[in-house]
Amino acid sequence: MADWKMPPMAKIYEALGAVADERVSFTSATSARVESSSRDKTYNVGWSGDMREITSDDNASRWQGYTGYPIIAVLLKTGKISFDPLVARELADIPWNALNKKFRHDYDRAVNHVLEGIEAGGGNRARTEAEAGAIYEQLVALKLQRLQSGRKGG
Repeated sequence: MADWKMPPMAKIYEALGAVADERVSFTSATSARVESSSRDKTYNVGWSGDMREITSDDNASRWQGYTGYPIIAVLLKTGKISFDPLVARELADIPWNALNKKFRHDYDRAVNHVLEGIEAGGGNRARTEAEAGAIYEQLVALKLQRLQSGRKGG
């Protein structure tokens, strides 16, 4: 069984936005669907009963081998990773797909653009960055394994 690679920090922000936008819906005790920020794609996430093994069909998870934002969003929504809902609300309604295209998949630039907007709107950039860092550390500590396709959770 293989460990997941750690994602770019931007995926934490995207996952918080997915939770804030209520784009995570559970389809069973061990599966969920996560809508993209543009709501034109849906990703399927599945996990073992103890959530030590998890999988997703989003491109980052499938092709890059790191935990994509749909996996992180599910971990947030289930409480496996704790987060501040106030910070998540600041990341609601962010068009991540459009921003990633605009910044040519330079995720750091896209995140910086979003954080500048939060700050300009009176939000606390430092708190948002600290929250993303805390979530990242929780994700590291989980040491998630890839759920083998076709295998039932348990």
